[in-house]
Amino acid sequence: MRDNARNEIGNFVEVHVKCSIDGCMARDVKGMYKKAIAGEIKDFTGIHDTAPYEEPPNPELVLDTEESDVETCVGQVMAKLNELVYIGE
Repeated sequence: MRDNARNEIGNFVEVHVKCSIDGCMARDVKGMYKKAIAGEIKDFTGIHDTAPYEEPPNPELVLDTEESDVETCVGQVMAKLNELVYIGE
């Protein structure tokens, strides 16, 4: 699917928003991870073997959201878009 998107979209930038399962669970205001672990939701990505999460192999940008705050991540995205000349300063 990622390769498909890359081929279909002209100015494609793949951004991997990196966060551990524990980090995702801590931010989960809807309780989806808790429900998945309890078996109430089947095939939940990253929790069940039937739906593994696969990190992208070659993203243009990786944002480690456990190491950087929102403002820093936004700055990194804007810098990458400037670098690729998709936007101007």
